[in-house]
Amino acid sequence: MAEGFSEKEVERLINKSDKNLSQDKGPIPYDFRLPNRISKNQLKILRSIHETLSDSFGSYLVSKLQTMLNVKVTAVDQIYYSEYILAVPSPACLYTFKLKNTDIKGLLELNVDLALNLVERLLGGSGTGKKESKVITAIEQKVLEDVTSHLMNDLKDAWQAIDDFEFVIDRFEADIDFAQITSQSESVLLISFDISIGEQSYPMNICFATYAFDTILSKLSVQKLSSIRPAIYDGYTSRELLTLHLQEALLPIVVEFGRSKITVKELLELNEGDVIRLQTKITDEQIIKVSSETFFYGRVGILNDHKAIKITRKLKSNKNNLQV
Repeated sequence: MAEGFSEKEVERLINKSDKNLSQDKGPIPYDFRLPNRISKNQLKILRSIHETLSDSFGSYLVSKLQTMLNVKVTAVDQIYYSEYILAVPSPACLYTFKLKNTDIKGLLELNVDLALNLVERLLGGSGTGKKESKVITAIEQKVLEDVTSHLMNDLKDAWQAIDDFEFVIDRFEADIDFAQITSQSESVLLISFDISIGEQSYPMNICFATYAFDTILSKLSVQKLSSIRPAIYDGYTSRELLTLHLQEALLPIVVEFGRSKITVKELLELNEGDVIRLQTKITDEQIIKVSSETFFYGRVGILNDHKAIKITRKLKSNKNNLQV
C-alpha cells in the first residue's frame, strides 16, 4: 500500500505552487497604436522578394566593381517610423523614392562608409581610402546615381511576381529630418541588408511607409511565395548567375615577344631606327599573359589581314603554381 504525504510535504507543495503562480507573466499587452498590418506569411513573401533583390543587386555590384562581394537580407520588421529615425546616423546617405501611380513612399539608406567605398571603387580606386568628412558631396551623389538607379530597376524586377510596380528615386537627403515619408507615429516596413566587400561589412536599409500598403498586401498570397525566385531567374541559382556575369568580364591579354638587357648609357643613346637584340630566338614560342599571369605559349602570324597569335601550349594548373 502506497504511503501518503506528510503534513510538511503537503505544505511544501502548496508553497511551491503559489510561487510558480506568482511568477506567471500574465497576458501580453497589445499595442493598438501599432497594428500588425502585415501578417507573418506576408512578411515571409516580402523577405523572399527582397532576397531576390539581394541576388540581382549583388550580381550587378560584382560585375561593376570587379570584386567578390555578397549581399544578403538580415531582417524584415514592422516598427514605428520614430524608432527608425532614431537609428539613422547623421550625416547619412538617404534617397527617398516612390511607387509610381500609388501613394506609397519609401526610403533607401546606404551606409555612408559603403557609399564612399562604392564611389572610390567606381572611380578606379581600391576602396581602402579614408575621407575625413562623412558628408556625401554633389559629385559623389552623381557617381552613385548609376548604382541607385540600378537598384530601383532590380527592385522593380523583384516585385514583378506580385505586380508591375515602378520605383522612382525622388531626391537625395543627408539628414533624416528632411526625408519624411510618413508621420512618426505610423508603422513602417524595414528591410535590412548586409553588404560584404572583402573583410568589411556594411548595412543597407529599405524602408516603406505602410499606411497605403493595403492594395499591395491584398495581392500577396502564399501561392506566390514558391514562384517568386524561379520565375524571375528561370531556375538559375545565385552561383550560376555570378558565373554568367564573370564569364562576360573583360580581361587584358599581353603577348611578350622577347626580353633583353641594356645599360642606362645605351638607353640614353638610343635613336629612331636603332635595333635592340632580343635574347629569344625566332624559333622560340611567345609568352601569352592574362592579367599579368602567364597562361599560354603561342606563335605569331596573320589572320584575315590582322596580326594574331596562335596558342600552341596551355599551362597546367598545379595547386600552388602553374607549370608547363
